[in-house]
Amino acid sequence: MLWSLLVNSVGIFIIGYLLAGVEIKNFLTALGVAILLAVVNTLVKPILVFLTFPITILTFGLFILVINALMLMLVDALVDGLKIKHFGWAFLYSLLLSILNLGFF
Repeated sequence: MLWSLLVNSVGIFIIGYLLAGVEIKNFLTALGVAILLAVVNTLVKPILVFLTFPITILTFGLFILVINALMLMLVDALVDGLKIKHFGWAFLYSLLLSILNLGFF
């Protein structure tokens, strides 16, 4: 679990540094974002997945990427050191984080 948190923190920080539409204050902010994102993904995401199950089926599961972007926008609203300019950047950011998580886990 700590390995996952550390890899996500590094990924959040590096991807945030590379994308022009995402600003992360420092690595401690990235660590906080990783922790809060884990909590939001545990508590809120299952509810959204359940409520949007029909559209997820219609889009062959691709709507999950939209839900991931919405989770990032929620974390952006809760953390001061993270700034995502708009939904498009959140979508790209979540896509890159998903690819990172596929590679390490």
